[in-house]
Amino acid sequence: MFHQITDTVLGFFADLGYIGIFAMMTIESSFIPFPSEVAMIPAGALIQRGEMTFFMVLLAGTAGAYLGSVINYILGYYLGGPVIKTLIHKYGKYIFLNESHYLQAEKFFQEKGAITTFVGRFIPAVRQLISIPAGVFRMNFAVFSLWTILGAGLWNIILIAIGYYASDKQDMILMYIKEIVIGLLLLGALYLGYKWYRKSHKK
Repeated sequence: MFHQITDTVLGFFADLGYIGIFAMMTIESSFIPFPSEVAMIPAGALIQRGEMTFFMVLLAGTAGAYLGSVINYILGYYLGGPVIKTLIHKYGKYIFLNESHYLQAEKFFQEKGAITTFVGRFIPAVRQLISIPAGVFRMNFAVFSLWTILGAGLWNIILIAIGYYASDKQDMILMYIKEIVIGLLLLGALYLGYKWYRKSHKK
């Protein structure tokens, strides 16, 4: 039974391909709290099976993470902290965020400086929002890009390695199957929301 579930999940991600990984990691690094484990751990297992290549998975995942971070940077740069906080306060509940998440990211950025864009990639909740205060405080974009790519790349390598070495170890996969299932449900919810949005605007 468990092998069937694992094969189904991996088959789904194999069908998505590198574009799917890129899209999921873009979402993960934007203001939507989508777990990066959902994309990169199955991708690591697919590398072990010979269905994907390490370089392309790392490239797609890191490029997606960078793009999502740039989106947040731009939001912070042009909207500013007070506007971002107001938006999160009003609408954050719809994407499972609250103002404390942003305040935590902002405080972490102020205390740690530029290096926080690297370190923040490894901290849940902070990871998705750390790029917003980077934009708010007008961090040098080249420096921001460098630390973001390095942090995202290293985090992706860690997740790929977990998936690669756990591909034939059921107990290790079981540790992350919950996050993967939650991620799939979020993907489904986003898809249904998109379909509803298009249908409602056609009327």
